[in-house]
Amino acid sequence: DVVETQEHYKSRWRSIWIMYLTMFLSSVGFSIVIMSVWPYLQKIDPTADASFLGWIIASYSIGQMVASPLFGLWSNYRPRREPLVVSTAISVAANCLYAYVHLPRSHNKYYMLTARALVGFGAGNVAVVRSYIAGATSLTERTSAMANTSACQAVGFILGPVFQTCFTLIGEEGVTWKLIRLQLNMYTAPVLFGALLGVINIILIFAIFREHRVDDMGRQCQSVNFGGEESGALDQDTEGNVDHVAVVALNFLFFVILFVFAVFETIATPLTMDMYSWTRKEAVFYNGIILSVVGIESVIVFMVVKALSKKTGERAILHGGLLIVLVGFFILLPWGKKLPNIQWQEIKNNSVPRTTSIETLIPFWSLQAMQLPSNHTEEPVGCPVTQSWCLNTPMIYLAQYISSDILIGLGYPVCNVMSYTLYSKILGPKPQGVYMGWLTASGSGARILGPVFVSQIYTHLGPRWAFSLICGVVVVSLLLLEIVYKRLIAFSVRYGRMQE
Repeated sequence: DVVETQEHYKSRWRSIWIMYLTMFLSSVGFSIVIMSVWPYLQKIDPTADASFLGWIIASYSIGQMVASPLFGLWSNYRPRREPLVVSTAISVAANCLYAYVHLPRSHNKYYMLTARALVGFGAGNVAVVRSYIAGATSLTERTSAMANTSACQAVGFILGPVFQTCFTLIGEEGVTWKLIRLQLNMYTAPVLFGALLGVINIILIFAIFREHRVDDMGRQCQSVNFGGEESGALDQDTEGNVDHVAVVALNFLFFVILFVFAVFETIATPLTMDMYSWTRKEAVFYNGIILSVVGIESVIVFMVVKALSKKTGERAILHGGLLIVLVGFFILLPWGKKLPNIQWQEIKNNSVPRTTSIETLIPFWSLQAMQLPSNHTEEPVGCPVTQSWCLNTPMIYLAQYISSDILIGLGYPVCNVMSYTLYSKILGPKPQGVYMGWLTASGSGARILGPVFVSQIYTHLGPRWAFSLICGVVVVSLLLLEIVYKRLIAFSVRYGRMQE
C-alpha cells in the first residue's frame, strides 16, 4: 500500500466528477422524454394504447438490465474508459433514432420501442460508474460520494422534465428540416439535445478521466490506467467472503424502491389526464413543473442525508425512507365521492364518425349521469370510458396528488442513496463491477415491471387497486429490512479491520 500523493488525489476526484456527469446524463436520457412519450406515441401511431405505453417505458429498463452486468464485467478486466465510451455512443445513436420514429408509414410504435431500449442499453454504464466510485473512495468518503452520485442522478431527473417543458414552446408541429427529413418539435428536440450532451460526455471521458483505486482506509492501490499502465492487478487485501444474504436482501430492497418509483413516474401523465381533464400538452407541462420541484426537494434531501448518516447510520435512514414512501402511496388512494370527468371519445372504433351521437357510442351508460365539459375541444379530455373503473372510482384530488409527490420525493432519494452506500460497503475491497451490474439490473427489472404493472393494473382495475398493491409491497420490504438489519454492515467492520 502506498500513501496517496496530492497529484493522485486531485486526479482521482477529477475522474469521480466525470462519473458524476455521466450519471447525470444517463438520468437525463431517461427523464427528458418521460412526460412526452404518451402524447408523442398517440401522435405518431394511433394504434398504440396505454398498455403499450408501459412497454415503451419498460424497454429502457430492459436494455439497461441486459447491459449492466455486461458492462460491469467488462469494467472488472479492462479500463473503464472502454465501456463508458461505447455505452454513451450507443445512447447518442439511439436518441437520434428516436427523433426519426415518425418517418415510417406503419409500426411507428415499434421503432419508438427499439429506440428507447437502445437508450437504456447505453445507460447500463451506471454499473460502471457506481463500481468505479466505490473503488475510488475510502470508507469515510463513500457515503458522501454515493450521495453526490445520486444527487447528480436526481438533478438529471429534475432537468430532464425542465428541458422537456422548455421545448414545449416549440409546439407539436415545430419546424422541419427537409434536407435530412428531420422534424424539430417539442417531442424530438429534447432527445437531440440529449444526444449533444452525450457527445460532450465522450470528449470529457477521453480528456480527463483516469483510473484510480484506494482501499477502505484511503491508501493508494495499483489500478488500471493510472501512471500510464493498464494492468488490472490490485495489491489490496481482499481476504474474506462477501455476505451474500445481505447482498441478495439489498438487491430485493433496491428492486422494491425502484419499482415503486417507476410506478410513480409512469402513472403521472395518464393519471393527471384522467383525473383533471388535462390535454396532452398540459399534462407534459404541469407534470414537468411538479416533478422538477420534487427533484429539487430530492437534491436537498441528498445533501442532508450525508450529514444525517454520520449520526444515525445508513440502516436507520433506509428504514425511515421506506416508511415515508409507504405514507406517500397511502395518501394517493381515492378517498372522496366525486367521480372524474368522462372522456367523450369513440370506443376504439375508427369506423364510427366523430359526428355520431353519444347515445349510439355509449348505449350501456346512463347519459343522465354525464355532463359534457364546457371546454370540449377536438382533443378528448378526461377519464376514458374504455377504462370501466372511471364509472365508479372517486377521483384523486390535486391536493392528494401533490402531497404524495412531496412525500415520495422525500422518501425515494433517502432509500436510493442508502441502498447504494450499504451495498458498496458490504462488498468491500472486492471488484464491484459485476455486483453493481446485478444491483443495477435489479433496479432495471423494477423499471420493467413497474410500468407494465401500472399500465395493466391501473388501466383495468384503477388507482385504488394499483396503489393498494404498492403499499403492500412496501410493507413486505420493511419486514425484510427488519430481518436482515444486523447483517447490513461494512466488509471491513464485519472482519474486524475497522470499527463501525
